[in-house]
Amino acid sequence: MHRQVVLDTETTGLKAEDGHAIIEIGCLELVDRVVTGEQFHVYINPNRPIDKGAQRVHGITETFLKDKPRFTDVLDDFLAFIKGSELIIHNAPFDIGFLDVELERAGHNKRVGHYCEVIDTLVMAKKKHPGQRNNLDALCKRYHVINSHRKLHGALLDSELLAFVYLAMTGGQSSLFNETEESSNVSASKAFEYEALNSTSPVIYASEDELDAHQTFLDQHK
Repeated sequence: MHRQVVLDTETTGLKAEDGHAIIEIGCLELVDRVVTGEQFHVYINPNRPIDKGAQRVHGITETFLKDKPRFTDVLDDFLAFIKGSELIIHNAPFDIGFLDVELERAGHNKRVGHYCEVIDTLVMAKKKHPGQRNNLDALCKRYHVINSHRKLHGALLDSELLAFVYLAMTGGQSSLFNETEESSNVSASKAFEYEALNSTSPVIYASEDELDAHQTFLDQHK
């Protein structure tokens, strides 16, 4: 059995070393290149302000996160979900960098690399398509993954998009989420890079009320 986890995060800003923190983690499980339906999705209270530029990208507000758990509250469940898997991340140094800093802040003596191997689909895409744009939007277009509803960042939804792209880049997949690659219509709420800024064990899910509240916010600020 080959277990992979497609992962994405949202943060309060660009650099963890400047004190920025993770506010959303979205993970999607693949086993032998098939989506199992197992997910890890959580919003996190960073206990710090969100940069205005970052908020414009993902639409997540400090008010929305006020009653959410802290990273230390979700740490054990997160590590249990990813342990032993092969992580698939687009621009992995960004997400892994933030996760490692969060682990350090939590007093944890290990980093993500102790638990998982990592595949960076951005590095893969640059080798496969040199000299071309290889952000997630460009790859969705190149591999016919429809993302026309993609307005804002969203960690879980972007993980779904990346799963389609990864499978297409590495040989295709005849059935994923009960759809074919050519006709798959994946709606998401993020645009991969932060260019807009400057250039089983228990799994914690966002509740239906939380997701509804987040969607209401997004609808009001289109």
